[in-house]
Amino acid sequence: MSRARKVLLLTGASRGIGHATVKRFSDAGWRIITCSRDDVPPECKRDPNWTHHITADLADPVDLKRFVAEAERFFDGALHALVNNAGVSPKAPTRERLGVLNGDLEDWQRVFQLNFFVPLTLARAFAPALAQGKGAIVNITSIAGHHVHPFAGSAYSASKAALSALTREMAADFARLGVRVNAVAPGEIETAMLSPETTVLLPRIPLNRLGIPSDVAGTIFFLCSEDAAYVTGTEISVNGGQHIY
Repeated sequence: MSRARKVLLLTGASRGIGHATVKRFSDAGWRIITCSRDDVPPECKRDPNWTHHITADLADPVDLKRFVAEAERFFDGALHALVNNAGVSPKAPTRERLGVLNGDLEDWQRVFQLNFFVPLTLARAFAPALAQGKGAIVNITSIAGHHVHPFAGSAYSASKAALSALTREMAADFARLGVRVNAVAPGEIETAMLSPETTVLLPRIPLNRLGIPSDVAGTIFFLCSEDAAYVTGTEISVNGGQHIY
């Protein structure tokens, strides 16, 4: 396996945006290391570029530490892209939106641990490898981090807003290492996290369709490519224009 090939490390890989992003980078010949709580589908294991998958619950500090140690063994010293895609959005058993007054505070802590502190922890842990690879970090935020969303809960929305701010701070600090840091804020993307009622939002989406995971994956790939060599500290909305209303 050539050491000259670029290396991607992506969390939350087993489905949806993460899975589509792996395919996009694999099509470009990148080596791929992934993590998720679930194993990847068997057909994906046959992808010769998907070189290693680590099953771990990154919200668990013990699993997070193990993941960092295991992943570092596969970089050959340099990492070219870190995509912080893993996230959680708690749902009420009654399908009620979990707001500030009715959400469990333990859920808030769990959401912030995975959606905010894990990206921070991984960026710090892999900073030397990213600096060696002159790589890029992409944090997956959300349209819910900028507007009160009818379905996304308050804990999820607040954690994504915090991740947006963290992206800006990381861009300033990582620039001295030659590492770019950006974010992608998806809107209504057809994944398992999407509420079934989301179609009622179509009139608020100028492009008049829900997004698909590959819409987001292409933007992530761009931000990790040489075409974005002068782009850092930016958050790109991928939502069909929903943010303009």
